[in-house]
Amino acid sequence: MGINIGIGLSNTTMMMTTDTRLAEIWEGCLKNDRKQQELLYKTLAPRMLAVCMRYAHDKDEAQDILQEGFIKMFNNAHKYRGEGNLEGWIRRIMVHCAISRYRKAKSMVLVEDFAEDNTSFGNGYNDHGLEAKDLLNMVQKLPQTYRSVFNLYAIEGYSHQEISSKLGITELLSRTNLCRARAILKQMVNSLTGSEMCLAG
Repeated sequence: MGINIGIGLSNTTMMMTTDTRLAEIWEGCLKNDRKQQELLYKTLAPRMLAVCMRYAHDKDEAQDILQEGFIKMFNNAHKYRGEGNLEGWIRRIMVHCAISRYRKAKSMVLVEDFAEDNTSFGNGYNDHGLEAKDLLNMVQKLPQTYRSVFNLYAIEGYSHQEISSKLGITELLSRTNLCRARAILKQMVNSLTGSEMCLAG
């Protein structure tokens, strides 16, 4: 019982301690301290891998993206000016690496004839008690173009204009791919839960 109470009271303190510790580790990384670089990797790799998994076909590809991301991050450590959240900055690098991999190997699915209307989709696609891992598995089953657009729009919060620039596609194609991704995910969810469900966005 004492453990539970302690955790409840110290969440804010723990977060502050974590942020402070991360800042200290980062200072070592800026000095090319290999031990601090390894510590940063061990600290953030699990969370960054979760980000990469959303864009990858499988865990092996996600691991590749993760490695590329950390290499790029360490090579560009001097570009982080301390503005904003460090973890958020590293997360954006991971997303960028995933997008770069996609653009190099993309096989575009042209769906510009799909309807742009997606008003039938509302919020709360986890209302039926699906676990995060179930939703992640569904997203990973999407064709790569749909998956990338869905992740960037619904999870990362990019606009269609930003997505079109990042992926090298038109805004219309971004919108229609998002619409198609939602439709596929809705079918998956309905088949799994046996009930109607709306997707986020």
